[in-house]
Order: sequence, then C-alpha cells, then structure tokens
Amino acid sequence: MKCPPFDYHRATSVPDAVDALQAAGDEGKILAGGQSLVPVLALRLARPAVLVDVNRIPDLAGLDLRDGVLHAGALVRHLALAGQGLHPLAAEAARWIGHTAIRSRGTLGGSLAHADPAAELPAVLRACDGAVQVSGPSGTRRVDTAALFVGALQSDLADTEMITSVELPVPDAWGFAEFARRHGDFAVVSVAAARFGERVRIVVGGVAGVPHLVDAGDLATVDGDFSADRVALLAAAAADDVDPASDLHGSAGYRRALTEQMTLRALADLAGHPRPVRESA
Repeated sequence: MKCPPFDYHRATSVPDAVDALQAAGDEGKILAGGQSLVPVLALRLARPAVLVDVNRIPDLAGLDLRDGVLHAGALVRHLALAGQGLHPLAAEAARWIGHTAIRSRGTLGGSLAHADPAAELPAVLRACDGAVQVSGPSGTRRVDTAALFVGALQSDLADTEMITSVELPVPDAWGFAEFARRHGDFAVVSVAAARFGERVRIVVGGVAGVPHLVDAGDLATVDGDFSADRVALLAAAAADDVDPASDLHGSAGYRRALTEQMTLRALADLAGHPRPVRESA
C-alpha cells in the first residue's frame, strides 16, 4: 500500500525540528529510522500532515561512557548499539531486534519513543533505571524510565517533543533472555536483568502495557555470590508478579510460564551459572 500524502521537512538542528513539530501541532511525526512509522503509514493507520526528518541533525549519534553511564544519542542505530562494548546488556538486547536491515536503520530514540511493550530496548532502559533527555518548545527536560512509558505504544512525550539522548547506567552484572516465535519477531516474553551493587532489577517485556519491573522484595537484594537457589526463587517470584493477558500469541498462563523460564535464563547469565538444562520454553 502507498502512504497517505504528507509534507516533508528535513531538520538541520534540534530547535529546527521542534519548531517544525510545533508548527504542525498534533499533525507532525518524527522520521528517524522509520522502522515503526513507515509500516503504520503504509497501512493507513496514521495520517500525519508533516514528517520531520531528523537524520541530518548532527551530534545525535554519539556513544560516550561517563562515570559509569552510557550517554547515547537518539540516532544511534540498533546495529551500532549491538556492536559497541561500553554497555554489554544494551548490546545483547539490540542483537535480538529484527534483522540486519532493520537494525541498520532503526534508532535507539525511535524505539523508546514508540514504547512498544514487547520491544527489547524499553526493557533494558527500565532494568538499568535509565532516563532520556527530551527537547520541546519549553526547552529540555529529563524523563526517568518510570515516567517515560505510560501505556502500550504511549509515552510521556508531547507531540511537539523529541528524544535527543539516552542515559543508560552500566550494571555490575547483567543477563538477557527472549522467546519469540521466529528470529526477528517481537518477543512473546523477554527478560532483562541488571545488578547494581547488591540490588537486582528484573524487567519483563511482553506481559503488560509497559515493561514490567518485578517486585521481588528482599529476594532482589543479594549479598555476595548469587546462588542457584536464589535464581530459582527469583524466577518463581517474577512469574507470580506478572499479570499477562491472553492473546493470539499465547494464553496468560503460557506467558507466565515463559516469564519464569526466561527469568531463569537471564539470571543464570547474570550470576555466572550454567543455564538451565531445559532449553525449550
């Protein structure tokens, strides 16, 4: 199908992009990698009057590690994120995104702004307790991960705002696991686990409207080595904590069982233990 007609504006700077979005009111959309927007346009599920192309804006594709935090520009491509060694959890998660052609175009900022609850990078941002820098008509503001995602395909961003950079604290240890029907598909369930000091953050994707931060109480506080018994208890706690809905990809019970299995695998990686022998979901 062909996209509906639209006006095109190639932004040369962040203020230029913000001005174009403001002029379009609620009829403007940012075009970066286009991996989420273009299919929606082709299906006529969205009809923006103006597309604001931000790909030529300088200084939005850098990667910089400062004081244990990876500062990544919004235009960092998934392929670059997968190939960097500054943040291993983000690199591993990015390798699960789509296929090479998609990873070469899709952007970090675009994935976070799209706020798909089954996507990998929103789960990583939540697991690392990260944040984004957002520019709009009123200036720049910092939005932490708890406030950014407000529902399925819904974020805290206004129509006249854009993500310019992302802050990703680097965990002391990490693990990531995902189950999808086919390689490159969105996850049925994914789990990102990050350890900061004695605290472990476990985030499950695909089970709610936003990436779900598991509330495991004292189980998530680890002093010293991370035992296999603690891994099993945390995986069971994660399965108990989620409340997935049934859909064409699987029942609620199926997703809950997958949550336990994917959490086992992610935490086994984080703790340096061998993965569970059972490899089928």
